[in-house]
Amino acid sequence: MQPLIWDRRPDGLRAPALVCAFKGWNDAGDAASSAVSFLAASLGARPFAHIDPEEFFDFQANRPMIRLSPQDKREIVWPTVEIFEAPAPRAPRDLVLVQGVEPSMRWKTFTASIVDLAEALGVQVVVTLGALLGDVPHTRPVAMTGHTSDPSLSERLELQPSSYEGPTGIVGVLHAACANAGLPSASLWAAVPHYVAAATNPKAALALLRRLEGLIGVSVDVSELESAAADYERQVGLAVQSDPDIQAFVERLERAAESEEEEIAPEDVPSGDMLAREFQRFLRQRGADGK
Repeated sequence: MQPLIWDRRPDGLRAPALVCAFKGWNDAGDAASSAVSFLAASLGARPFAHIDPEEFFDFQANRPMIRLSPQDKREIVWPTVEIFEAPAPRAPRDLVLVQGVEPSMRWKTFTASIVDLAEALGVQVVVTLGALLGDVPHTRPVAMTGHTSDPSLSERLELQPSSYEGPTGIVGVLHAACANAGLPSASLWAAVPHYVAAATNPKAALALLRRLEGLIGVSVDVSELESAAADYERQVGLAVQSDPDIQAFVERLERAAESEEEEIAPEDVPSGDMLAREFQRFLRQRGADGK
């Protein structure tokens, strides 16, 4: 059985771009997956294929869920990766969107299935979205890095090239698989403040969408996401102000962002667990006050 399962074949896709994001290691603050979900909702995306999870997921790490149907019948919902068509009639191209949970195993086979999908649909460019935790303040514009198979494209998008070396996720493996297949590709990454890692980050999702628009030429109304990003920055600001130690640390990050010279000693960085606890405590208090 082939892992890529077609429910139907989309017709009439115009110069399609394939955009994908995966929940998990590649998705700090749910920024990448939120960006693709917002894009799908804005364009009225419709599913047309999925990848059979049996070969790729550890079901103890990503457990299936039990849900009740409208007829009160118990159903098993398996973790999977779904594929959508998203026509964009006012743009020069249509989109194919890939979203789901990062697979646990057989990444070479998995990425080969995505490449096969792209080639079958005549995809012209593949864009992977990711988000990483970094020593960045929430008050500054979202730092973006990335790389493409076309150096001139990096210059046009004003992307800061990544010098990262180390472990990678399915996003990095897929980008390499596209390059090996001769399929034009780009990978966009947003930096998320590590001291609010537990919170969904609409500001980073918005930054990814805006950079994606410059790459593929498809834009959507992001006013709702802009409002969510402003609210996120306001709420995080209030949380930071409630703790002098965290506030002092964020101020150091802001100075470092401005000068790019100040180094932050590891012993000065509050632990991620402590920051997460403080942030969650603040949100609970705000909820109890009805604000």
